[in-house]
Amino acid sequence: MSSVTASTAPVTAPGPDGSAPAPAPAPARPRLDWRLRFAALSLIWGFSFLLIKVGTQGYAPFQVTLGRLAFGTAVLAVAMAVRREGLPRGARTWMHLAVAGFLLNALPFSLFAFAELTIPSTLAGICNATSPLWGMALSLVALREDRPTRVRVAGLGLGFLGVLTVLGAWQGFHGLDARGTALALLASLSYPVGWIYVRRTLAGSSASHLSLTGGQLLLATVQLAVVTPLFTSAPSSLAVGPLLAIAALGTLGTGLAVLVQYGIVAEVGPTTGQMVTYFVPVIAAAAGILLLGETLTWSTPVGAAVVLAGAALTQVKPKRTG
Repeated sequence: MSSVTASTAPVTAPGPDGSAPAPAPAPARPRLDWRLRFAALSLIWGFSFLLIKVGTQGYAPFQVTLGRLAFGTAVLAVAMAVRREGLPRGARTWMHLAVAGFLLNALPFSLFAFAELTIPSTLAGICNATSPLWGMALSLVALREDRPTRVRVAGLGLGFLGVLTVLGAWQGFHGLDARGTALALLASLSYPVGWIYVRRTLAGSSASHLSLTGGQLLLATVQLAVVTPLFTSAPSSLAVGPLLAIAALGTLGTGLAVLVQYGIVAEVGPTTGQMVTYFVPVIAAAAGILLLGETLTWSTPVGAAVVLAGAALTQVKPKRTG
């Protein structure tokens, strides 16, 4: 799941699937406590990597991504209909949404699907956790208002040290599928690139976050609908299990999750809402090990902990003086 935002808040960690939490008009207080919704969101995004793995067992990566986007777009279309919200207007807005849909949805979703053909879902989930690190590095270059501090720079260095630990750099990356891992890391990099693009182009838009996200997912779906037939052939048989995994991935992880996330952000703020990022790789690892029988070497959980610690430090805001 990924969303666009008209927020002008400083860059912080994007959501686990690339989303950029944005303050929204405060809705009526939900009946379900935000902590329970937070836990549900962590589970949904944590299991997304397992669902991608299962989906690719029956369908080509582009087909998995197309199905994911189609189901996610359908969920947002229903939400927009219920709230009586229309799609954004203006050719320029749609142009920017097309780029956002590519960078935040079509590209990273496809890269993760291709990556999981050769790497465990556990490793994909950990690679996804590097997005805050990429975001920190890019924002220092692209966003003038985001100035580095010693703590944040230290977090950046610590985080990438954790990445090298996960990959077993001291062993020469022995036994590692370099191509799959590189694709997963590129997917994680695509999220903050897209978020910064959105910050530069759609900040201040009069359209609601739901309307913008709906338009973004719609355009990403169209992009995959064009690409998929060119590079894949129709499946010879209907694989029910993988199809159900794709439906769950799109409906829950790319549709419902964005609605839950924005509700949490509106209620408790983006800082708390973004903490879900640090639970996702833990859940992804547990799901991969318990349900798919994936194995881990000691360096993977240790490196993942270092990555998360570094990512957390990059989000420490500088103290205001004066």
